[in-house]
Amino acid sequence: MEYKVVPFVPSVSAGKESANHVPSQLEDIIKNYSDQGWTYVSLESVTTVVHPETGCFGLGAKPGYTTTRQMIVFSK
Repeated sequence: MEYKVVPFVPSVSAGKESANHVPSQLEDIIKNYSDQGWTYVSLESVTTVVHPETGCFGLGAKPGYTTTRQMIVFSK
């Protein structure tokens, strides 16, 4: 079995789109990959830690943080 994982980053304009806009974006991606022979498996959240940057001599240092990304999993 073959798998494909693609990022899902919905875009919403404040006050301009209805509540159906994000699900519609997800549906479009699933349909697109389905047309290519892929089967939707799941929508997964992947959490990762971005390490801090120390900067040169402490100048421009940036703290680390945790971020979460949504990934769509397909199989074939």
